[in-house]
Amino acid sequence: MLILSTIIPNESIQTKMKDAFSDLNFIYQEKWTDEPQWTDEPLSEAEILITYGEDLTEEVIGKATNLKWIMVMSAGMELMPFKAIEDRGILVTNARGIHKIPMAEYTIGMLLQYEKKMKLLMKNEGEELWDRKIEVGELNGKKMLILGAGAIGGEVARLGKAFRMTIMGVNRSGKPVESIDRLYTLDHLLEALPEADYIISVLPSTVETKDLLQKEHFKAMKDSAVFVNIGRGDLVNEEVLIEALETKELAHAILDVFDPEPLGKGHPFWRMENVTVTPHLSSKSGEYLPRTFAIFEKNMLEYLKAGKDFINVIDLSRGY
Repeated sequence: MLILSTIIPNESIQTKMKDAFSDLNFIYQEKWTDEPQWTDEPLSEAEILITYGEDLTEEVIGKATNLKWIMVMSAGMELMPFKAIEDRGILVTNARGIHKIPMAEYTIGMLLQYEKKMKLLMKNEGEELWDRKIEVGELNGKKMLILGAGAIGGEVARLGKAFRMTIMGVNRSGKPVESIDRLYTLDHLLEALPEADYIISVLPSTVETKDLLQKEHFKAMKDSAVFVNIGRGDLVNEEVLIEALETKELAHAILDVFDPEPLGKGHPFWRMENVTVTPHLSSKSGEYLPRTFAIFEKNMLEYLKAGKDFINVIDLSRGY
């Protein structure tokens, strides 16, 4: 059995895969077939593809005539050719959930950075300015609203509880989630927004979530609210967000995702004092690939015994 991966992990992970599945053939290469030294042969023979997802096209799926399973080593999959995959009945699993630790730590870290005025303190340090009159805040006692109360949102909530915050959440079902005090469905979002000190979005990019946040949502927020987006940039039209920030409908936005990316030079977000920009790195961690290959290993064992209890099976009709 051939497993073809366009993700090239370190030698330690490659050795671990070889030891765990000594009868299988793993090929690691940067692209599917684009370079002269990479022929179509491995792709046409491969039964399993390992990828981040962005390099999959209908053409690649068409050439992978033996393909049965795609392991996507990320959570976002909006660029994948789902119809071509669904037409072939190919199994797709992803790495949903592995981002929860770094993304939750990023979220709490950025909220602390905001409340403790770390950007100002670092600026003052560079200028050798001693100013003890700076007003700093606390997370303690604040209310946090999490849009997308899944694995990542649940971990953000769990850490938020350590700071004695009240946690509200929004998901499709409105069903209870551990560490979240109150759950709302998306159609009741406007009811929850006026209470929140922090609004955290971890929502994926779907037909339902694209441009979900409109002017009315920002008008409903406290003027002291902080909006954090670590999900996808197309959750809100940037002009709507810029207007809300300029008119002080909220206090600050912490943005790790944008539409499009990368954020261009000269964009207003770079210059706005009430915006913190980071380059889509909230999910980054040195533990990323070890965790993704651990999921692959468990699913591979299930696949070899022709089981059906896979981790993170994707609903191809929904794209997540």
